[in-house]
Amino acid sequence: MDSLAKLSLLAPEMGLEPAEESRLAPPFAARIPAPGSPVGFSTGAEGAAPCGHSPLELRRAFDRSAAITAAGTTPDILTRGAPDPASSLERKKSSLGVHHAAMPGGQKMALLKTLLTSACERDCYYCPFRAHRNFRRATFKPDEMAAVFTQLAQSRVADGLFLSSGVAGGGVRTQDRLIDTIDILRRKHAFQGYVHLKLMPGLERDQVYRSMQLADRVSINLEAPNTARLGKLAPGKVFLEELLQPLKWADEIRRTELPRGTQHGRWPSTVTQFVVGAVGEDDLEILTTSAYLISQLRLQRVYYSAFSPVTDTPLEDHAPENPWREHRLYQASFLLRDYGFDLEDLPFTPAGRLPLEVDPKRGWADLNLRHTPIELNRADRPSLLRVPGIGPKSADQIITARRQGRLRDLGDLQRLGINASRAAPYILLAGRQPAYQAHLF
Repeated sequence: MDSLAKLSLLAPEMGLEPAEESRLAPPFAARIPAPGSPVGFSTGAEGAAPCGHSPLELRRAFDRSAAITAAGTTPDILTRGAPDPASSLERKKSSLGVHHAAMPGGQKMALLKTLLTSACERDCYYCPFRAHRNFRRATFKPDEMAAVFTQLAQSRVADGLFLSSGVAGGGVRTQDRLIDTIDILRRKHAFQGYVHLKLMPGLERDQVYRSMQLADRVSINLEAPNTARLGKLAPGKVFLEELLQPLKWADEIRRTELPRGTQHGRWPSTVTQFVVGAVGEDDLEILTTSAYLISQLRLQRVYYSAFSPVTDTPLEDHAPENPWREHRLYQASFLLRDYGFDLEDLPFTPAGRLPLEVDPKRGWADLNLRHTPIELNRADRPSLLRVPGIGPKSADQIITARRQGRLRDLGDLQRLGINASRAAPYILLAGRQPAYQAHLF
């Protein structure tokens, strides 16, 4: 089997890894109507949500979920990635596993997402690459993978590489092959572009260090929020020693060692991923671990992947998770990372779940700001960030604008690019609450 045929064989399952994925539509708008909202949806204008689904898909997913009958019908599983491409080049990219990615700085990139091998000795219950699943597998040697990616990069088919692997011969041996691949790519083929390199369960600290020297981003998937849940999802893995420890090593390396020998004179970012909805975990469990990872281990981002059943796995008859739950987890995670929220601020239900019908920031504001709105002319930055419709950039714009004069009406906010109607129920402007149309749902 030639190298391009191997990439094509691996490509259909790489949606399992949502890292850096974006759609071709415009960037995600802060305001996606909640399930049940009378606000209309359209494809394109709103773009994709942080979970990778468009607002229209999220709306349809909620409607389908609400329509589940006693006969046991379930919502359709939503596809990930870019919409069906129109050009032959885009079709070719998609068939090889090239995804449209939005990088941390906002630039767009054609990212090849692939595996060094789909052979795996682990038997995770949800995974299409599990050891006891019967399907055709593909394996690259390190120099072969480096060569085929260089060919794609030189042909302008792919700009960056996301490289993972099944675990074959143990985590240490597998990580050595991943490191060898990127080392060949960097040294022999002189590739200086973006590389996201996975860390294998059971690898050693020195391998984390070398991976961080070679890559722009490293990650290892925790998959579940704690030991008990992981035992039901991936019983062959050890949560603390195999999965969490490499993230601790990465943070320790960033904090204590100079970034000598790295690609750009700085240590790479770290991320992880959870599978959502497969083994009964609640949102409080997931976000408790997420909060620790963000605040203590300084992860750049936590990804959430709504469970979708895979044939010939122990969970093939398990219902797919509603993408709205995934979306709410992303929103809550950003509140923890960028908005100064704590776990105690999030509007969990008694069952430890985030409500699907309202985003968590508005849920907090409904409880805390409806009767004590914030005066925008006096509020400090942390208080401004609590207001729906105001993010980090718009909070800074408000503070700058106040130096020029008082904010008096919603038009002043709109001129700053702020979603004034979303903020209106929770604010005062020059001592008065602006008129607004109440939410119907």
